Amino acid sequence: MKDVVLSGIRSTGKLHLGNYFGALSKFVKMQEDYDCLYFIADLHALTTHPDASALHDNVKDIVAEYLAAGLDPEKATIFVQSDIPEIPELYLLLNMHVGIGELMRTASFKDKARKALGISRDGSDDEIEKDILGNESNSKRVNAGLLTYPTLMAVDILIQKAKYVPVGKDQEQHLELTRRFARRFNAFYGVDLFPEPTNFDFGGKPVKVPGLDGSGKMGKSEGNCIYLADDEKTLRKKVMRAVTDEGPKAPNSEMTEPVKNLFTLLELTSTPEIVTQFRDAYADCSIRYGDLKKQLAEDILKITLPIRERFLDIRSNDEYIAKVVREGAERARERAAKTLAEAREAMGIRRFW
Repeated sequence: MKDVVLSGIRSTGKLHLGNYFGALSKFVKMQEDYDCLYFIADLHALTTHPDASALHDNVKDIVAEYLAAGLDPEKATIFVQSDIPEIPELYLLLNMHVGIGELMRTASFKDKARKALGISRDGSDDEIEKDILGNESNSKRVNAGLLTYPTLMAVDILIQKAKYVPVGKDQEQHLELTRRFARRFNAFYGVDLFPEPTNFDFGGKPVKVPGLDGSGKMGKSEGNCIYLADDEKTLRKKVMRAVTDEGPKAPNSEMTEPVKNLFTLLELTSTPEIVTQFRDAYADCSIRYGDLKKQLAEDILKITLPIRERFLDIRSNDEYIAKVVREGAERARERAAKTLAEAREAMGIRRFW
């Protein structure tokens, strides 16, 4: 029996190169050896992007991109989070064992609350709490869904009894909370219902895909992305506009952050020979950033254009997308219903008919 692996991506826009190297390319390999469930987290998206006009299209985009990148619905279970009604029910039940304080202390909640309320990152936890309570009628209020995000993430995992959950550094705290919630529920009711999930160790150094703006990682909210669905002209333009510097002034100079970022992208997408060629050129001060960017664009396009072509084909086939997520939901619901029934029984929630 294969170990269960689960992962999801919020439906807040198209996927980018960071999603591909950080997750999707690895998911494609994992589906061969594990019992994999990959979902589109549309309920999670509502915590920060409650745009009804865009939500459905965003979900379709990610389903199509999952498939275009190589996920196989015959090998992995692909589903939409909101298609599993057992998830919100267990979310309600598990919240009865989760403390407000432990949720408010999570780093992601504080960061997103700061952003929602326009508070500087220097603001203290007390200031954040004061601003949250003082803005209940403000259009910038922090919704309860954002606060209980870790509970919903825990339910996504626990309801499928996943053993492994591949997460980045920013989600490690949420995974630890999931383990805590599982232990607490099991101990309170004297059951062995929820296994404690662990992060999936891919081995080697974690992949951090930088953005094109000279700092930080690639992200949709930062506006520094290369999207998997970008056309050739758009992609080339983005890469050619990537931030650099004036160039090395002396042999073997230390690289600035923007230049390091370009070389990181080159190492992810190009051959070792090409990387060495440009590193040597940087070391002897003969490098031309325009040539580096042209090469980088060519090598990225070799990866993304085939994905884009498959994406456009799949995205136009509503019948196929519906079939994939319908069958995926059926498989995911079968597991979820069993787990929910066990949780209700443990909690003494039984019907009289």
